[in-house]
Amino acid sequence: MSFENLLATDARISQKLRVAEQPGLLRTISAFFAHSGDSWFCAAVLIAVWFLGTPEWKSRAADLLIAIVITAVLVMALKFTIRRRRPEGEWGGIYRSTDPHSFPSGHATRAFMLAAMAIGLGPTWFGFALTVWAPLVALGRVAMGVHYLSDILAGVVLGVVMGIVLQAML
Repeated sequence: MSFENLLATDARISQKLRVAEQPGLLRTISAFFAHSGDSWFCAAVLIAVWFLGTPEWKSRAADLLIAIVITAVLVMALKFTIRRRRPEGEWGGIYRSTDPHSFPSGHATRAFMLAAMAIGLGPTWFGFALTVWAPLVALGRVAMGVHYLSDILAGVVLGVVMGIVLQAML
C-alpha cells in the first residue's frame, strides 16, 4: 500500500467517524469532549487545583502544568515540521485559524500524556478517570472533523511516551 493510499484510507475512515454536521446528542457530546482537552481548559483546572488543593495535589498540578507546556512545545514543533492540513470543515474555527496543522493531534497528545502521568502520580481513581477521558477527547476531535484518525493515533503514542518520560523527569 502506497503512502497516498494510506492517507486516502485514513481520510475515508475519519469521514465515517465524523458527526460535526449532524445535529443531535452525539454531536453535542463529541463537541464537549473535543473542547475538554483544550490547553487553556486543562491549565485552568490545574491552576484551580493548585490554589485550592492540598500540598500533595498542588505538587501534582504543578508537575502536570509543566508537562503540558513541554508537550505543547514538542507538538507545535512537529506540526510546523510536518504541516499536514486539517480536514475541511466549518466546526472548530478557532483551531483552524490559530493552528492549521493537524498532525499530530495536540489534544490527543495532551490528554494521553495527562492520563499516563496520572496513572503514575495517583491516586488510582485519578489515573482511571483520565484514562477514560483521554480517548473520548481524541475521538471527539475526529468526530468534530478537526483531525484525521492517524493524527490522534500519533497523538496517543506521543502522549503516552511523553507522560512516561516527563513523569520520570519531574
